[in-house]
Amino acid sequence: MSTYRELQEQIEQLRQQAEEVRKVELADVILEIKTKMQEYGITGADLGLMGKKRVMKTSPAPLGSNEPEQPASEHTEM
Repeated sequence: MSTYRELQEQIEQLRQQAEEVRKVELADVILEIKTKMQEYGITGADLGLMGKKRVMKTSPAPLGSNEPEQPASEHTEM
């Protein structure tokens, strides 16, 4: 029976192998999809990929946040 450590090493090796195979297969799948899209005149919009642009909402910056801090000056009268 394998030890826990040996099994973990085997898992890592299998993950690496799976990632390599995925990369090879991914290129073929993308080519197949592009070919079918071209053959049938399918666009990204047809697939719902060209929807509205998402606008990221941000909160306004606090007032004075862009101004550097001014050191307190001493008021001296002459």
